[in-house]
Amino acid sequence: MKISVNTEIALTYLSSRKKQTVVASMGVMFGISMFIFMQSLMKGTNDYFEKMSFTNTPHIRIFNENKVADNHMLRSFINDQSEKILTNPKQLAQSPGITNPYGIIDQIRRNPKIAAVTPQVTGNVIYTSGSVELPGNVAGVEIDEEDKMFDVQTNMISGNLHDLNRVHNSILIGKGIAEKLSLHTGDNLTVRAGNGNMLVMRVVGVFSTTVKQLDETKSYANISTVQSLAGKDRSYVTEIKVNLVNYNDAPAVARDLETITGYKSEDWVKANEQLKAAFKVRAIILNSVIGVILLVAGFGIYNILNMTIYEKIKEIAILKAQGFSGRAVTSIFLQQAIYIGLMGGIIGLIVGFSLTFMVSRIYIGAGTLKYLPMSFHPPHYIQALTFGIITTIAAGFFPARKASKVDPVTIIRG
Repeated sequence: MKISVNTEIALTYLSSRKKQTVVASMGVMFGISMFIFMQSLMKGTNDYFEKMSFTNTPHIRIFNENKVADNHMLRSFINDQSEKILTNPKQLAQSPGITNPYGIIDQIRRNPKIAAVTPQVTGNVIYTSGSVELPGNVAGVEIDEEDKMFDVQTNMISGNLHDLNRVHNSILIGKGIAEKLSLHTGDNLTVRAGNGNMLVMRVVGVFSTTVKQLDETKSYANISTVQSLAGKDRSYVTEIKVNLVNYNDAPAVARDLETITGYKSEDWVKANEQLKAAFKVRAIILNSVIGVILLVAGFGIYNILNMTIYEKIKEIAILKAQGFSGRAVTSIFLQQAIYIGLMGGIIGLIVGFSLTFMVSRIYIGAGTLKYLPMSFHPPHYIQALTFGIITTIAAGFFPARKASKVDPVTIIRG
């Protein structure tokens, strides 16, 4: 394929200055490979911590929020034009349960964005084994739905979680509870609720979430067992947990559910505001570092092309004297920048992928984290190459523009 004269001249200039061309390409390569590595590390760790936050937290939690008395109540009793003033408002006495929970669940399940819904009854309890007592909380769940939402099975270190449905008055306890009370699968455990009700329950399994606070306090039991322990009927539910097909839809869906149900709907973003803030701060820091790296690479290209113009100033004058326009001269030097960007970009993609892959094999072995979490997200590679080429074009534009304004008469006379 025949190439244009401008392209041929640009390639000749690049090949005649091999060291400078390699140095400039290496700068772009380093910037792009670091862009890919940093973005892969950031997304990989963010995805891991988000996944860990969903180990026990649903995408949306629906519950009966405690309400504080307001002027609306006064207006309902005193219906006149007077100004209602309420001082020192107090929380209203109300049941923590949700009215008609299973009707609400049926309504929620009709939404195509919903992946799973499950009711839950929670209560503070005292675990007793022999003479040792330990405070904690028990979650009454439908264990099959709970496992579907939070993959409880992967946290099991002994026993069978499905025995909650098969063994009467059975319980799954955290690893910390088992260690502090010296319990094993098959042992009995006395559980006392805040209302004084007590049950002797059979330990059918032990789980470990690697979150110490949860493992030392939390347990699972069948929802009907916890309802009985709380002295409530089978319609008593304290919260409804919802998981979505796409967890990023949680804020919008939570607002809709709050309107439909009339109960507080808390999405995972609000429940983990500090985590999201940490993600944003880290993203700003990493992107700043990446930007500086590519900026330095851009200055390197700028300096190399600038030096080329000074060294080739007479040749540029001869080209213009032979009829090359300023636009043609701009094209010659701009093409050099693009070729440098492409060479550095392609090598950078390979190095970035290789570096990411090698780091992803670094063994951590802490809790549930086996290897350093890295993401191989294709858009990162497209963004890196695009960003690298744009940087090189921007760096090459000003020297190219300067070359196009060379006056051949002045240079040849000088």
